[in-house]
Order: sequence, then structure tokens, then C-alpha cells
Amino acid sequence: MTILSLEFSSEQRSVAVARDGAVLSEAVETGGRGVAAFGMIEKVLSTACVEREQVESIAVGLGPGSYTGIRAAIALAEGWKLARDIKLAGVSSVEAMVSVAQTEKILGPVSVVVNAQREEFYCATYDLTKTGWTEVAALKILSRAQVLEASQSRLLIGPDAPKFPDGRLVFPGAAAVAKLAAGRPSNERLEPIYLRETSFVKAKR
Repeated sequence: MTILSLEFSSEQRSVAVARDGAVLSEAVETGGRGVAAFGMIEKVLSTACVEREQVESIAVGLGPGSYTGIRAAIALAEGWKLARDIKLAGVSSVEAMVSVAQTEKILGPVSVVVNAQREEFYCATYDLTKTGWTEVAALKILSRAQVLEASQSRLLIGPDAPKFPDGRLVFPGAAAVAKLAAGRPSNERLEPIYLRETSFVKAKR
């Protein structure tokens, strides 16, 4: 199975291509608001010597995180599916971060922290070992004070962890998304992972 994966949920966006669980190529972009998705896709496919027609599945990091980035990744994946008969797979960006942390040999109890705006944070807790991980507390929204309390007993990781004492910066990566998606059942539709409705405020003229 040849998988193209997209992870746009944080300020570090990435695209990867993998085959049979092995990552062949990955492109990473940091900073700025725009997402050069097609440029990164062409780069990883060219580096991996994979043609567009050979892509059998697209895996997407579903967040939580950047609403715009996640929606852009989903739109690209679903548009590709309309053009070609491929499979879609959705992966939690939190799980992708846990996978990256394990690769970086971060072991023991950790809490993944992602900015949820309004001085609140998405937070989930895992116990990491050399061979895998176990979810200890499911994803929920916590106040800054609650996250600080949690940091007393475990390491905080994630794109927003450095906002707290001793927090360690860990981004979700497309390579991790591809590995997690391998062997998982496909999704008919991809939905962002959010614990509350996203609201927009119309700007005053």
C-alpha cells in the first residue's frame, strides 16, 4: 500500500509518502500562514520516485489544532479521492505526536498539550514505553491552571508545551501519520477532531 500523508494541524506542516509501512520521503515546512501543499507533495513523490497514479491511500492528521490547516488537508484528500479511486484514512494528530515522542526516546508518563484558544488547552495523557504506549486519560479541554497542575507529575509535550515550565516541543509529523495509518481501515469521510464547536466572529466594518 502506497500512502501519501498530510499533517497540517500545527505551525510545522509536513507531507510524506510511505509504502508498506516504510517512509520513503518527507517534506517539512515551518512558519508563515500559507500551506505550500502541492509543492511539498510534488517534492516527496519525486524524491520517492512515486507517480501520482501510484498513490493508493491518503492519510490525514485530523487534529486537534489549526482549523484552517486541518480543513485544507481534508479538502485536498477528498478532492483527490473524487479524481481517483483511492482510500482515505484519518489519524489523531495527538497520536502522531506520541509516536514522534517515542521515536525521540521520550518515555514514561506524558501529557500532550495543544492550544484550544481562550486560555484553554487540549490535553491527553499517555504512558510511553520502548515498545508502545497506553492512553491513560482521553483528550479533553483543560484550563492553564489544570495543565500546570498536570505538569507536576508528568512531562508536557506538544507544539504548545513550551508555554509551560520544562515543556518539550514536539510536532505531529506526516511520517508518523503514515505509519499509524498503515493497516487501519479506510474512512468514507474525514472529520476534524474537536471537542467543541468552532465559532467565527464577523469583523466589524
